[in-house]
Formats: sequence, C-alpha cells, structure tokens
Amino acid sequence: MIDITLQNFEADLIQDSLRQPVLLDIWAPWCGPCKALSPILEKLEVEYAGRFKLAKLNSDEQPEIAGQLSQAFGVRSIPFCVLFDQGQPVDGFVGALPEGQIRQFLDKHVPSPEELEAEEQTEEAADLAAQGDTGSALDRLQQAVAIDPANDAVRCDYVKLLLEQGRVEQARQAWEPVASKAMLDQRIAALGHWLQAAEKAGSARSEADLAAAIAANRRDFDARFELAQTHLAAGRFTQAMDELLEIIMRDKAWNDELARKTYVSILELMTKPAPKPSAAAEAKGTLELTGKAAVAPADPVVDQYRRKLSMALF
Repeated sequence: MIDITLQNFEADLIQDSLRQPVLLDIWAPWCGPCKALSPILEKLEVEYAGRFKLAKLNSDEQPEIAGQLSQAFGVRSIPFCVLFDQGQPVDGFVGALPEGQIRQFLDKHVPSPEELEAEEQTEEAADLAAQGDTGSALDRLQQAVAIDPANDAVRCDYVKLLLEQGRVEQARQAWEPVASKAMLDQRIAALGHWLQAAEKAGSARSEADLAAAIAANRRDFDARFELAQTHLAAGRFTQAMDELLEIIMRDKAWNDELARKTYVSILELMTKPAPKPSAAAEAKGTLELTGKAAVAPADPVVDQYRRKLSMALF
C-alpha cells in the first residue's frame, strides 16, 4: 500500500499500473465508511498476493486529483475506489461495499493466479530467448500455455518461437486450438499463413526452378507465390514481401487477394505486439493527469513495407 500525492502520482500510480493493476482508494479522515472499507482493502491486497496494488489518496490533502477523478466518473461521494490499468482509470465503485462484492469487482479486472504465473513464465521466456537459450524459452512458454490455455497472446508467442526454430509439427499442434479465431485475430491469422508456408516448404520446387519459371513468364503468379512461401517458411520476411508485391502490382485480386492477405500477415509477424489492453470498460472521462499508454516502437522496415503496399494498392 502506498499514499498518492501530486509528487508521486505519475511514478507510483500511472507507471506502476503499466505493470500491474492499481486500486486507488479515495478517502478522508472524517469519513466513517472510509474507515470501514480500508481494512477490507488492505486484507484483500495481501490475499491477492501481487495481483493488484493498493494505493490510497486523502481527498482533503489532494483535492486536485480527487476532484478530477470524481468529475471523470460522475461521482460526488467517498469512499470512492478507482482501478487503474495500463496507465488509465478503467473502472471504479462507490461506498463501503461488502468484501464479497469487492472480490467480484477485482476478479473482473485483475489477472487470475494462473494468468499471473503464465505472464511470469512468458517474461522469463523472453529473457531466455534474448540470451540465445531458445530451448529453455520454449519450455517456459509451453508451461505458460499449459497453465493458462485460454491466453491467446502467450500461445501465439509459443507458436512463433516454434516456427522460428523449425518445429513445424509442434507449432501446428499448438496453433490448432485457436485456429477458429483466425478470422477475428490478425496475429493468429498471420501465424496460420506462416505455418502453411512451413508445411509446404518440403514439397516446394527449388528456388532456382522457381526463379527460372518467373524469368520465363513474369506473370507466373503461382511460381512467384510459391517462391514467396519458400522465403516465408525460412523467415525471410522481406524477400517474401518483395515477391508478393510483384503479384499485387500486376493483379491485386489474384487468387482472392491471397498475395495481399499474405503480405499483410507478414507485416503482422514483423510488428511487435501492442501493449496488453485493459479488460475493463473505458472510463467516463479523460484525466489530464493520466500518463500516455505505452506503445511499441516504430520499425522502419515495417513502415517502409507498409508504404510499398499502400502505393501498390492505391
């Protein structure tokens, strides 16, 4: 638990909420219900064991912050609790609610023990992969998927690393449980394109034969797409997009726009995942005090190939 002031608002509330949800309890010394609520919140912070952090704000001493939050949510009374996640106020409740109702509120927004453990395993996997220990990284991700099978982001990380290591059959097994979501999730769809390319690589014509076929007929789109698939299977993303771009420039609608769809999927594979979105609804207002949401840094290569696609299409 920590007391929030204007001086530590950014660091201890906004920035900390990028790492874990923070529940801000707005109270006052003269408020009886606030005194009843406080020990319940402190007890739950201990029981939830790191799944959220409790912060407290004395509305008498920090009227500016309390006033902006009250205005944002349309609340005029205390105790008033606001949950911050990913740098933003996302939900709240008013009054000294019973412990059971507070648990229900928290369980809607904070990670479950399984999700928390899976996230820890995923972070360890990322560190191990960065150090070149891909075997251990795969083990961590496999454990994370087993712990939290419904976590699609973790599963995608696992499938991606399997494909990078050429473990195509394992990648197929790991991807199949989310295959039905490919129409709605671009990252799942992108991994599906990569997986298909990797599975067809063994029966593909040689690159020399494909290059010869293309040289003989620049509109041999089947050969050009097969060459793009060969590059994609090997993780040569820009080479694959170069071949796909040639198809798009000559025939945008070829094979139900398969070249464009594959190109877009490769861009998705090259793009770092966006920060995890909040599971809560948006707040009723925007606070001037809130920090900016974290965004993935721009990749000049990805930006370049996005521009190339745009020019080819329009």
